[in-house]
Amino acid sequence: MKNKAWLLVLLALFSAPLFAENADKSKPINIDADRIEIDDAKKITTFDGNVVLTQGTLTINAQKVVVTQDAEGNKHATAYSGSHPVHFRQKREGVDEYVEGEGDRAEYDSKSDTVELFGNAYVKRGQDIVKGNYISYDSKTEFFKSRGGVENASGRVHAVIQPKKSAGEAK
Repeated sequence: MKNKAWLLVLLALFSAPLFAENADKSKPINIDADRIEIDDAKKITTFDGNVVLTQGTLTINAQKVVVTQDAEGNKHATAYSGSHPVHFRQKREGVDEYVEGEGDRAEYDSKSDTVELFGNAYVKRGQDIVKGNYISYDSKTEFFKSRGGVENASGRVHAVIQPKKSAGEAK
């Protein structure tokens, strides 16, 4: 029972993701993986092999996810790609729109409430797209940042930002 309780605490870190639809927080978390290892003493849980996490409208796909917890209870999760990039998708609160993204690696830190995508990263919100070697999102401040790099074909960040509709056009 102790391991099961620890696992549920670790999985709860995914209940406050990027642009969460509020209803997602009350939905059950489902994880499928080929293997799971729980090291209760070190507070490390590893899901390995075709990991698929779902909670409400949130879906995360990765080859491997490693979750650690520090002494204060803060959680850090790292999702690794395999033959496919780490991918996430979630409905935004209050609008009929999804946010999705991917990268070679994704990291979530519950203490700072940040998500970082590394290597061939992109985030798409509606029709707006940001691509770069690195993308970070701070959900407390709703602040994005991105940078290019040698892994990116042009070495630069690329963004496509659609014009916002006026109040009259929105109707």
